[in-house]
Amino acid sequence: MEWNSTSSKRRLEKKHFWKDAFTWQGAVTPIVMPQVIFFGLYGLLVGLVHEVYDWSALDRGPVEYTGAFLALLLVLRTNGGYERWWEARKLWGGIVNQSRNLAIAGLTYGPRDSEWRERFVRWTATFSHVARRSLRNEREMPELAPLLQDAGAAEHISRAQHMPTFVAYVLGSQLREAVEHGGMDRFAFLAADRERAQLLDHLGGCERILKTPLPQVHTVKLRRFIVLYLLGLPIAVVGDLWWVPGLVTALVAYPLLGIDQIAVELQNPFSPKNLSHLPLEPICDTIQGNLLALLEAEDALPPPRTFGSGPAFAQPWHTDG
Repeated sequence: MEWNSTSSKRRLEKKHFWKDAFTWQGAVTPIVMPQVIFFGLYGLLVGLVHEVYDWSALDRGPVEYTGAFLALLLVLRTNGGYERWWEARKLWGGIVNQSRNLAIAGLTYGPRDSEWRERFVRWTATFSHVARRSLRNEREMPELAPLLQDAGAAEHISRAQHMPTFVAYVLGSQLREAVEHGGMDRFAFLAADRERAQLLDHLGGCERILKTPLPQVHTVKLRRFIVLYLLGLPIAVVGDLWWVPGLVTALVAYPLLGIDQIAVELQNPFSPKNLSHLPLEPICDTIQGNLLALLEAEDALPPPRTFGSGPAFAQPWHTDG
């Protein structure tokens, strides 16, 4: 049984290899192909001119050394972009965890009032949607009206100067209401409010990534280096066949320009306009589904139990006043 499972996984990976190798959608190939064609045609032109005038080819040693150095610079640039992407994913993982923790804290230690509990959970789920829209500089949020069951509240959020901060403020007000009128003790309030504050901390980390692009001076110098290298490459590889410089230049230009473009695509992991952006919609839907399921679970769980002849211990899902 285990052998069959391993064998099926290997076949699936093999299929994915060929699919990924020749896929067009989601790849940088359509973006860099015009530049690749340009440098390939330039290489062909160099080959034709050499065919006519037959000059002596340059020494290939400096070109090879320069290519290795250029590849190292591109790898460092791509690693910088990937680090931004991965840090953004970890921060959104924190938003997922803090949203769950905050909802559980409110349901466990908050008032038994069913209206407050549903309102608190729905506003907690709202934070992730609003954070996603804020990072994308969007103000239209059609998903909020059915979630909050109040179109006016969704419109009020969209008019806020910083929408996630407004949602966090509403959650803080609801926690204060639970302490003052619902019987939540101060220790539980501090624990829940800490989870609420960490939501803003994670969002602040995402905004730091968004508003701090890779240094422009590094990008300009690297791209000038790429252009100079590709302009000099066909002069160094001319030979008996006139079409070889064009082919070699195009084959070298494709990975160089592709790796450079990958770093650009990873620079902003939040924008749906970039390739391989973070799947924020499914993440937000997962948070919303998990939190609303907690409300449904309260109705499905059994009533609180009584131990011996003593009083009944109040269970987290018990909603009686």
